[in-house]
Amino acid sequence: MSAPRPTSADFPHHHRVTTRWTDNDCYGHVNNAIYYQYFDSVINAYLIAEGQLDIHRGDVVGFIVRSECDFFAPVAYPGEVDIGVAVVKLGNSSVTYETGLFKPGAPDACAVGRMVHVFVDTATQRPVAIPASIRAALAQLVRPG
Repeated sequence: MSAPRPTSADFPHHHRVTTRWTDNDCYGHVNNAIYYQYFDSVINAYLIAEGQLDIHRGDVVGFIVRSECDFFAPVAYPGEVDIGVAVVKLGNSSVTYETGLFKPGAPDACAVGRMVHVFVDTATQRPVAIPASIRAALAQLVRPG
């Protein structure tokens, strides 16, 4: 038996995204590849705002090394979506996120993603320990259990 699909309440961080004209595909809904852009953008916006990640001049950046998504219901332009983010594993140099895409006000996810960031030294491109400010921000998103 598969695990129950997470709901909006399972995500400690939410950010609203406006869909764009170019997000729709020929079937009239947001193309599945765009969901990854939403997830990545919301995660990085959180790390910049809450963890002081400096994507332009910092010594450390996060690389997505794994991503996957389960799709349950379509969304389309024009519209808005809520992106939920939770941390399900916080390691030394990596973090595993679970992300959810929701229609505003709806408890059930239209899509659920999983992404892994590995933090690397910008000069060497080798994994490094997650900096303290970023770790503290990520710790706020850890889902209990």
